[in-house]
Amino acid sequence: MGDDPENVIDRFLRNFDNKFTSDLYDALDALNDRLAQRMRENAFTETEIADAKLSLYDLITVASLVEKETARTSESATIASVIYNRLTNTSATNGLLNIDATILYATGGTVVDTSADTPYNTYRHAGLPPTAIANPGADALRAAVNPESTSYYYYALGDDGVHHFFKTHQEQLSFIATQERYRNG
Repeated sequence: MGDDPENVIDRFLRNFDNKFTSDLYDALDALNDRLAQRMRENAFTETEIADAKLSLYDLITVASLVEKETARTSESATIASVIYNRLTNTSATNGLLNIDATILYATGGTVVDTSADTPYNTYRHAGLPPTAIANPGADALRAAVNPESTSYYYYALGDDGVHHFFKTHQEQLSFIATQERYRNG
């Protein structure tokens, strides 16, 4: 208490530097290589690929999304994979992440308003939101830099408290409808 704000921030940054090791920087480079290859397979230009290269700032933003969207740590790497799949195959999702937590962050609300006029509305704006939406923990950072390799583009939280993953939007919608039918008797 009463510590100078600059000292507090300096401690936070030193702690981050101690935890984000050279191995994680190497993993970020490897991740960028994998994402670039997937973008080439999906007909992105070399300029688009270069522009999409993830910085450490971007990685922390992705990790913050994983942090807020994950119900269980075991889902983190799969959720990260959905985010990267959406970013590297815009024909599947138009580059829209459709992440509820970004809207809730921007509006401070408890109801997701997909028409909200905010750059954090990942239903309306393609790509990553402008900043991180949470302080990601170590598990979320690890998942963001080492995502699972999947072909999932969608997920939904089930009544069982875990996320279920889908390749198509229709599969996701069917799952949600089934959940609602069970809930409503």
